[in-house]
Amino acid sequence: MSAWLNDVDLWTLAVIVGLAAVTVITRSFFFMSNATWHLPHWAQRGLQYAPIAALSAVVVPEIVMQQGQLIHTLQDARLYAAAVGAAVYFWRRDVLVTIVLGMAVYLPLHLGWGW
Repeated sequence: MSAWLNDVDLWTLAVIVGLAAVTVITRSFFFMSNATWHLPHWAQRGLQYAPIAALSAVVVPEIVMQQGQLIHTLQDARLYAAAVGAAVYFWRRDVLVTIVLGMAVYLPLHLGWGW
């Protein structure tokens, strides 16, 4: 027996199994149904914007904040890399080129100048 099993009580295991069961049931609900169904048009349109909204919610705080505080200086490599990445994406519409050029700006500023 592993040492961690001695520290885990039955209540914790029951909660983990219960959460796993709820997750499996809710995610497979649509596969268990025989009837076809369609989302309303407004919901389909809203789902088009969900990935960009989720990505923005994760990326923007990483760019403008450091340790839970807004950055107070322009000597931050993330600002310049994000600006170059956004400009390159709107210019070329190529994600790979955006990542490569954004990192080409970020790495020298961060590693070379210590920003």
